[in-house]
Amino acid sequence: MNPLLRAETISYAYTPGEPVLHDVSLAVPPRSTVYLLGHNGCGKTTLLEILSGVRPPGGGTVAINGVDISRFPANKRAQRLGLVPQIHTPVFAYTVREVVLMGRTPHLRFLGTPGRRDYEIVDAAIEQVGLAALRDRSYTELSGGERQLTLIARGLAQQTDVLLLDEPTAHLDPANQHHVLETVCALAEQNVAFVISSHNPNSALLYASQVVVMKAGRIVADGPPEHVLTEPVLSAAYEMPIDVIYAGRTARAILPRRTNGNGHQAEPLDPFGPPEAALTSERERRAAS
Repeated sequence: MNPLLRAETISYAYTPGEPVLHDVSLAVPPRSTVYLLGHNGCGKTTLLEILSGVRPPGGGTVAINGVDISRFPANKRAQRLGLVPQIHTPVFAYTVREVVLMGRTPHLRFLGTPGRRDYEIVDAAIEQVGLAALRDRSYTELSGGERQLTLIARGLAQQTDVLLLDEPTAHLDPANQHHVLETVCALAEQNVAFVISSHNPNSALLYASQVVVMKAGRIVADGPPEHVLTEPVLSAAYEMPIDVIYAGRTARAILPRRTNGNGHQAEPLDPFGPPEAALTSERERRAAS
C-alpha cells in the first residue's frame, strides 16, 4: 500500500549546529493510527509541526500522495493536513460550533463567509465525535476531554487526509483518555489517518496500528506494535528498565521496572495471589524459554 504521508530524511535545528532532528524518515499509510513515542525533547512535537507544514524542514521533504507539501499554498495544505496542538488556551467564549467552524477557513475565499454547506460539514463533524448535545455550549465551559474532541472535530471539518495530534490525552483522566482515543480509532477506520505524539506506551499498545520510537532526534524503531513495543527497544529509548507484561501471548501492559533504590529489582507486591491467567514479563518469558 502506498503511503498517504511520507517524510524523507528530515533534519531540523533551532540553533545552527545543534540539530534536534537527524535524517528522520516516516511513512503513514491511509486509515492508520501512528504513534510517536520517546522521552521529552526527543523531537516529537517538532516533527509533527514539520509534517503539518507549519514549520519548514531544515533538510529533507514531506509529501502527501507523492506531492511535496511545500508546493501547496497554505490554504490548500491546510485542506490536506491538520495539526491539533497539545495546549490550547481559549481566549473568547466561542461555542463548540463556532470553534469547529474555524476548521472551514481553508475552504473559504478571501473575506468569504461560511455557507449552508459549511455548517452541514461542521454539524456532521460534531456528530462524529459525539458532541452534538454540546454544540451550543461555550468552549470555555468544557472539560479537557470535551475540548480535545472539539479540536478533533475542527480538524475533521477541515476535511483533511491526515490529523496530527500532539499529546491529545495529556492531563485527561482515564475515562476521557479512553473516549478520545476510541473516537480517534473509529475515525481512522473511516477515511482519516492519525499521527499521535504520546508519552504513554500503553496507549500505543492499545490503539496504534504503527509505532515509531524516537530518541535524541532519530527514529530507533518503526513498525507494528508487537514488533516495536518490546523491552529492549523501550528500555533503550527511555534509558530505564521497562517490563512488557503478557497474559498468555498477548502484551497487556508496559510498566517501569521497580527498583529498591540501588539499581536492584524490587520484589513485586502481590497480596491477592496469582490471577487465573498469570501475567509474565517479556524478560521472564525469554528466560523461561
